[in-house]
Amino acid sequence: MGNLRFPTKTVALPRLNKLRPTLESTALKLMEEAGELGEAIGKFRGMNGEEAQAAAPEVYRMICRELLDVAQTAVTMMFVLEEQHGVSIEQALAEHLDKLIAKGYLKV
Repeated sequence: MGNLRFPTKTVALPRLNKLRPTLESTALKLMEEAGELGEAIGKFRGMNGEEAQAAAPEVYRMICRELLDVAQTAVTMMFVLEEQHGVSIEQALAEHLDKLIAKGYLKV
């Protein structure tokens, strides 16, 4: 992979205090948060059969909040994998980028 440069969006999220997450509890929380994200998008698009109640800017803020909840939970799962199971997220990230390059999603 080397010193390849790709356009990125960097979001640094903290390790949360007062939690004792497990791999299983974090996976369930991730699914819950993803469901809330889907619900926010579905309501905006009228996919639940109701007319959208909020204006587009407010709905986009709601979607962004739910997306950040998903991201925070994913980061929590990364901490769990590192701290409880000895997984190197840095190595996994390098392998992930290599996979994206191999699939043609990123150009070298």
